[in-house]
Amino acid sequence: MRGFIKGITTGAIIGATAGMMMVPQMSRRTRKMLRRNSKMFMNRAGDVFENLRDYMM
Repeated sequence: MRGFIKGITTGAIIGATAGMMMVPQMSRRTRKMLRRNSKMFMNRAGDVFENLRDYMM
C-alpha cells in the first residue's frame, strides 16, 4: 500500500514539473496558482496516507 501512495504522489509531482517545463511562458498568476495547488495536494496526500496507515494498524 505504501508503494502505491508513494507512486501516486511521485507521479503527481513529476506530472506537475513536466507541465511547467512544457509551458515556460506562463504568467506569474498561473505559476503561483500551480505552486499553491501542488502544496495543497501534497498536504492532502500526506493526510490520506496517515489516515490509511492508522486504519491498517
